Amino acid sequence: MATQNFANHRQFVPMFHGVLFGILFLTLIGSCVNLYRNWGDHTVMYSASLVVVLVITGIMTALFGRIFALKAQDRAIRAEENLRHFALTGKLLDPRLEIGQIIALRFASDDEMPGLAAKAVQGQIKPVDIKKAIKSWRPDFHRV
Repeated sequence: MATQNFANHRQFVPMFHGVLFGILFLTLIGSCVNLYRNWGDHTVMYSASLVVVLVITGIMTALFGRIFALKAQDRAIRAEENLRHFALTGKLLDPRLEIGQIIALRFASDDEMPGLAAKAVQGQIKPVDIKKAIKSWRPDFHRV
């Protein structure tokens, strides 16, 4: 695998982010146009409106599926980083850390993580700034 760093750590899944959402978006447009064109024709208006509702339901399903997976991953990352911080320092992570900051800390090496965690609590550093401050990047290839 390629070396992971700040510039390339974001994951883009072409079939999910591009193809699926592209198809759903185009289908929504097409179904709305179809509903608009058949608005007065009661013989097809019902089926045209059902297609619009089904497409919107498909979009919501795809979005919620992604959101739910990310929330579950966030919980796992919080637990993993809390355990890692405890193993390194003998103390749990400060509860004032936000989940975004904890997620950013997962990329820090064991040497940098406790110091960056302390700085994040004291200075309320944004997650992107935590990632930029990391000198020794710890890759994470197992994420959703």
